[in-house]
Amino acid sequence: MNFGSSLIEALESLTSNKVRTALTMLGIIIGVGAVIAMLAIGNGTEQAIVGEIEGIGTNLLFVTTNYDDVTNPEPLTIRDAKAIADPIYAPSVASAAPVIQGQVELTNAGNAMNATFVGVTEEYSDVQTIELSEGEFFSSSQISGLASAAILGTNVAEDLFGRSEGLVGETVRVAGQPFRVVGILKKEGGSGFGSSPDDQILIPLTTAQTRLMTRGIKNQVDLIYVSAIDADSVKMAEEEVTTILQDRHNIKLGENDFSILSQEVFLDMASTVTGVFTIFLGGVAGISLLVGGIGIMNIMLVSVTERTKEIGLRKAVGAKKKDILTQFLIESSLLSVIGGIIGIILGWLLSLGIGRIAAANDFLLNPAITIDSVLLATLFSAAVGLFFGIYPASRAAQLEPIEALRSE
Repeated sequence: MNFGSSLIEALESLTSNKVRTALTMLGIIIGVGAVIAMLAIGNGTEQAIVGEIEGIGTNLLFVTTNYDDVTNPEPLTIRDAKAIADPIYAPSVASAAPVIQGQVELTNAGNAMNATFVGVTEEYSDVQTIELSEGEFFSSSQISGLASAAILGTNVAEDLFGRSEGLVGETVRVAGQPFRVVGILKKEGGSGFGSSPDDQILIPLTTAQTRLMTRGIKNQVDLIYVSAIDADSVKMAEEEVTTILQDRHNIKLGENDFSILSQEVFLDMASTVTGVFTIFLGGVAGISLLVGGIGIMNIMLVSVTERTKEIGLRKAVGAKKKDILTQFLIESSLLSVIGGIIGIILGWLLSLGIGRIAAANDFLLNPAITIDSVLLATLFSAAVGLFFGIYPASRAAQLEPIEALRSE
């Protein structure tokens, strides 16, 4: 018997009991759909996190104070930032922006909320991708003059004023003190990785130091953003910053009292975490596919029992063991392949629905279905059908013709 004839007979056998066939394929459909959807969510999460990290700025270095296992660490200061930005000592550095940050209560007309405040200088707009939907960024006179000025994230503006437009000139109270709104940050959305600019309020660094967060050491800052002149200069900029801070902090031997992280480090960390997350989701979904394979084996065993007399008759008229084996393997493979195709469609629909739900909730997640995940799910479902069909097919092929014909 050739393959074409076996395929036609397999289709006839499966369609003779449509309900049972559909229920058997349901396990494969759900399994493949879950695999496709989970892998798409994992890929979408990785893209969202990587995109958000890259959106922080271009060619960035993050300099922070290192308090771990360091004796008498010296904090970072505005003077350190100015030294780093000196082109004579750091020709690979384009700009350096010191910041301080913390939590503060904001109020307006009876509305109150807690938000992250970031004290910034003019250089902040150079190292970060700052875009305003209205208003202007802080001027040098506002920063040097300790101005009571504020730039609001869109979520902060919505919570306090009920809108994010036409707010320039309005007043918001920051820790009980009146601040004039001079700008609104353009809405960016967020994937839940870190603090989104939408939930922040920017104020001049000098104002933040004197009125919101006084420190024991004058001009102390929490973080210095350093922007290299281009992507190829990031490593050189890191070495220059290290040399400058070691000299300023009088570090001759031992551990540095500062840490320098690059975007590449954050991207590697994010890729590692999301990679593990994607594998975990795919593994959980794969269990559903495994259960579907067990369902196929169960139904094929039932089919062998029901068709014992048919098998005996076919053997009596000349069918060989390999013909019977092929017949049942084709049937189990058809169940898994057809179920896999329907499962791919289901997975695509699930991913589309999850993406729309995320967008409706202002959550930056766009599930990404890749050709690799489709091929993986398809090949895995076919392998499941073949694997779980081997035992029933082998059992059918081993039946003796006389014994089979005697069965009722």
